[in-house]
Amino acid sequence: MRWDALFSDMEAQFAEGERLAVDAEISERARAETASVALADRLRGSLNSHVAVYLACGRAFEGTLSHAGADALVLNELRHQILVPYGAVARYAGLGRGSVAETSQVRRRIGLAHALRGLARDRAELAVTLRHAPERDTGLAGVIDRVGIDFLDLALVSPGESRRASQVRQVATIPFAALGALRSRSTAEL
Repeated sequence: MRWDALFSDMEAQFAEGERLAVDAEISERARAETASVALADRLRGSLNSHVAVYLACGRAFEGTLSHAGADALVLNELRHQILVPYGAVARYAGLGRGSVAETSQVRRRIGLAHALRGLARDRAELAVTLRHAPERDTGLAGVIDRVGIDFLDLALVSPGESRRASQVRQVATIPFAALGALRSRSTAEL
């Protein structure tokens, strides 16, 4: 009888040890998998979710995450879309725990410059927030004239004004590294 209790106790200890080893391996694999997740993949895992994006300059934007590209995201508000370079963001709120890797080689190569060229082509009226501008700064309003490899030229016009030579107050050359966010009217509003 005493031997039965001893063997039962040893069997329970062995089973518990095996369970702990499996739990430790699962935890280690989860940590290793998380360490390989890129921010863009994490954002893609939260597409169509309501998120808040807090810029380093103190401004915040909230909306439905509709795109997570190579180096920028797009939020949809009720009447506006906001393009935000990842480098301008101090923190996010509302992201899910999942991640989705980008499988398209073409989409992996499409970056901020491509999106800005599209806005320039469409002559979209923009409100531009600079990355290091004070929160109370209203930003710049205008239309993109040109997009280079790492800069854009923004023709500054009054909000609601068309981009005509006589309406342009100044052309501001803005390095991509200085961009905080670009807000435009939703295509449904045009």
